[in-house]
Amino acid sequence: MKIVIIGAGEVGYHIAKALHQSNDIIIIDQSEEACHRADELDVQVIQGNGANVSILSKALENADLLAAVTGSDEVNIVACMASKLVAKDRLKTVARVSNPDYIDKPVAKRTKIGIDTMICPELTLASEIAEILSIPYAIGAEYFAEGKVEMMEFAVSDSSELVGKELQELNLANCCIVSALFRDSEVIIPHGKDTIQNNDHIVVIGKPAAIKEVRDMFGEKTGKRSKVMIIGGGIVGFYLARVISNGEFDIKVIEANRERSEHIAEELHGVLVLNGDGTDINLLKEEGVADMDVVIAVTNSDEKNLLCALLAKHLGGKKVIARADRSDYVSLFEMVGVDSAVSPRQATVGEILKLTFGKGIESVTTIEGEKAEIIEYTTSRKSKIVGKPLKNVKFPPGAIVSMVVHKGNTVVPRGEYVIEEGDRVVVFALQSAHNEVESLFH
Repeated sequence: MKIVIIGAGEVGYHIAKALHQSNDIIIIDQSEEACHRADELDVQVIQGNGANVSILSKALENADLLAAVTGSDEVNIVACMASKLVAKDRLKTVARVSNPDYIDKPVAKRTKIGIDTMICPELTLASEIAEILSIPYAIGAEYFAEGKVEMMEFAVSDSSELVGKELQELNLANCCIVSALFRDSEVIIPHGKDTIQNNDHIVVIGKPAAIKEVRDMFGEKTGKRSKVMIIGGGIVGFYLARVISNGEFDIKVIEANRERSEHIAEELHGVLVLNGDGTDINLLKEEGVADMDVVIAVTNSDEKNLLCALLAKHLGGKKVIARADRSDYVSLFEMVGVDSAVSPRQATVGEILKLTFGKGIESVTTIEGEKAEIIEYTTSRKSKIVGKPLKNVKFPPGAIVSMVVHKGNTVVPRGEYVIEEGDRVVVFALQSAHNEVESLFH
C-alpha cells in the first residue's frame, strides 16, 4: 500500500515507524528537523507544505491513503480536501483534528468535505480515561464487537493477593481469558503455570459481565462515589469531566486560566471548578487531594502533568494518571511513580493502522507502547483460519486467539473450536507476528 503522511511530528513519525516495513511511505513536513528524523526510517521524505496542491499531485500518484496529522487542524482539513480533488475517490483520507468547532466526538465521518475519517485524539483519550476511572488497578480499557467483548489491562500491586498465584488459580469464567502479561520490558503470551509477580500488567479479554468479576478480583470498590480531581480544563479535561459528570463521581477541576474556569463552570453543572495552579501544594492540600481516589493531570504540558501527578501521589492521592504527548515520556512517567501515563497520539496511530491492514479489520488497539496489538477481524469465506479446528491452524507463537463472537454469542475458543465465515475474532499479537496473523484472515 502507498501511504502519504503529512506531518512528521510525534503522530506522523510513529505511523511511519509502524508501517514502513511493509508499505510504500512518503512523509511531507515543512520542518527540516522533523524531516531529518523521519529520514532514519528509510522512507521517502519531502520538505514542504502538505496542503500545497503541486506537492500533493506528485506525492499522491497511485497512493491509497493520505493521513494528515500535523499540529494544525486547518492544514489537515485543507490537505484532505485538496487530495480528494487530485486523487478523486480512489484515495482514503484521514485528518487529525482537535478544535471542538470541527468535531464533537472521538471519531467522525466528514465525507461531504473530502475527509473519510476525522479523528480527535484528545476526545478519544478522555473517553479511554473515563472507562478506567472507577477501577483502582485498571490502566487500560477497550471494547470490541459492538461492546460484546471487553479488554481490561490491570496493574498488580505489591499488596495484591494475586502475587505468587499461578494464572490457572484465578478461576476465570469460561468467557474470559488472560491474553498477555507485561513484565518489565518483556511481553509474555501466558500459560496456566505462569506465576503473577508484583508490578505485572495483566491483559484480560472477555464478556463485559465476566470482566466485572475480574474487576472485583483487582479490588474494585462498589457502592461508593469515587472522588476525582482533574488538573487541566482544556479539551481533554473538559470532555472527561462532561463524560463522567452523570456517573458515580464527585468531580473537582483545577484550571489555571480564569476565563476558561468560568466557561467550564457554566457548562458543567454539579462539577466544582477551581481557578488555580495544579502545582500549588497548598491548593492541593486544601482541596483534599489526599482523599481523592483518582487524580488526572491533563494539561497541555507533559512536564507539568508529571509534576502535578507526582505531587498528588506524594500528598496521598490513591491513583494518579498523567497525559504524556511525547512517546518517550510514557514509560518514563510510569518508571518514576505515575500509575498510568496516557497518550492522545495512540488513538490516531491505531485508527490509521486499521485503515492500512486491509479488508476484514474491524478495529486495532496498540498497547504497552506499541509492543503489541489487539486486532478484531471479521472472517470471510476465503480466510485460511475458517473451517478447521484452531489446533490445526499454524498460528504464530507471538499471537493468540482471545475471543470469538459467533452469531452474537461470545466464546473463548479452545483447540477444537472451528471458526466460521462471518465470525468476529479478537486476536492478541506481538508486532513481530502481525503479518503472519493477517495472512490467516485473507
